[in-house]
Amino acid sequence: MAPLDWLVVGGYFVVMVVIGLWAKARVHDAADFFTAGGRMPWWLSGISHHMSGYSSAVFVAYAAIAYTQGFVLYVWWALGITFAMVVGAFLFAPRWPRLRQRLGVISPLEYLKIRYNLPTQQLLAWSGTALKVFDVGAKWTATALLLNVFAGVPVGWGVLITGGVTLVYSTVGGLWADVLTDLGQFLIQLVAGVVLFVAALAKLGGISAIWTMWGDLPEGNAKLFNGQYTVLFVMVYLLINTLSYNGGTWNLAQRFIASPSGSAARRAALLSGGLYLVWPLIMFFPMWAAPILLPNLAKPDQSYALLTEHLLPMGLVGLVLAGLFSHTMAMTSSDANAISAVVTRDIVPAVWRGARNMTGRTELVFGRVSTFAFIALSMAIALTADSFGGVLGLLILWFGGLVGPIAIPMLLGLLPAFRRCGPTAAIASWAFGLLVFFITRYVVDGRIAELAKDKVTAIQVGGPVVCSLIVFVLVGFVRPWRDPESEALVDALGADADAADEVAVGSAHA
Repeated sequence: MAPLDWLVVGGYFVVMVVIGLWAKARVHDAADFFTAGGRMPWWLSGISHHMSGYSSAVFVAYAAIAYTQGFVLYVWWALGITFAMVVGAFLFAPRWPRLRQRLGVISPLEYLKIRYNLPTQQLLAWSGTALKVFDVGAKWTATALLLNVFAGVPVGWGVLITGGVTLVYSTVGGLWADVLTDLGQFLIQLVAGVVLFVAALAKLGGISAIWTMWGDLPEGNAKLFNGQYTVLFVMVYLLINTLSYNGGTWNLAQRFIASPSGSAARRAALLSGGLYLVWPLIMFFPMWAAPILLPNLAKPDQSYALLTEHLLPMGLVGLVLAGLFSHTMAMTSSDANAISAVVTRDIVPAVWRGARNMTGRTELVFGRVSTFAFIALSMAIALTADSFGGVLGLLILWFGGLVGPIAIPMLLGLLPAFRRCGPTAAIASWAFGLLVFFITRYVVDGRIAELAKDKVTAIQVGGPVVCSLIVFVLVGFVRPWRDPESEALVDALGADADAADEVAVGSAHA
């Protein structure tokens, strides 16, 4: 890191804080803080959804996969998410803003109280929130480790710097600050990614390397499927990504809830899917070329950092590092906003009766306090990660195991086809998915480990989600749920509501 690189990184952090302070003027109540008042343009929502969908792990763990396995990374990750977003654009995304329009919800779990009942909502809210703080803490640590590799900054200071900047702009500006910083971060990583792409092409001999380099890569790196990344592996992650990127991951649901209409949310989902289709081809190209440019690396997960060091002049290294920060900060800030919404609107009113009568301004203050507390607590966990020993990794693992079982009743509860699946189905699917996760990880894990790697992934990652889905549908068939208020909610989210959406939006603009 040369002085110019430090100047670029420092300038990046200053800009993020300035954006947060500017966004504060747009926030007047809790609805503005958590859902941008339902006024977020579709293109901004789409870019923010894309930026909030992955962290700097892409440049470490995924760089290793690109180095050792090649093009299959694009197939199972980027193409899978693209397909998930196209499906979600018509099934799920338009229904999220209609929840805000018809019920005034500002939390992705708020509607579950009507759709199922209060105990179901609280079970999903508490189980997801309690573990999410550890997941975000791990992300701070991962980002701080990148700063340590690039610049030798101690991990503790890395956590304080990245977390502290995010804490300021997220607490002050809410969702508006999150999405506007996402836009700035998108532009930064766009420039950094294109510069490294061009530098890699120049090193390989020109633009023709785009189609000629594949024959020089290790055997299998040019194939659609390679190693453990088989058709079965891809299909498992296709299911996971469909649930996660369409709202099963709460911060991504917030982007759709903030859209002014169902059609705007659909366009946002399609834009995000389009970015996943195109941008990774540029972003991953230097990583795919790394076996040629940096042969026989002992640690393939360092390939992206080493490519940056070898191919870019000073100043641009700082830009790339800012791009790495941008992904994790985008994801963690949006996580904090979504969790704070769940705490403010779902958890606290259930345990403290006085919170049910909070005004919009009071809710705003409470939302800011909970956002601050969540980020601060996650930073404290990151700073004391060593004292947790294996517990931190265990909690993060369990969070991953909970995502699918929580997402099943959340997302399928929006669809008319599952209107007969009630609270019993939701709780049973959550419990059974968790049980399958525990069995596959701790009871029969030895036997599973003897199978092929793609089958291990299918059983341990896909098993809990598939079992949750089966139980949710089966219980709904055996014990059908009939509740007039729940049915009216599902009907109000249907496609025939689009016309009302457009009229409402047109009237608002007039």
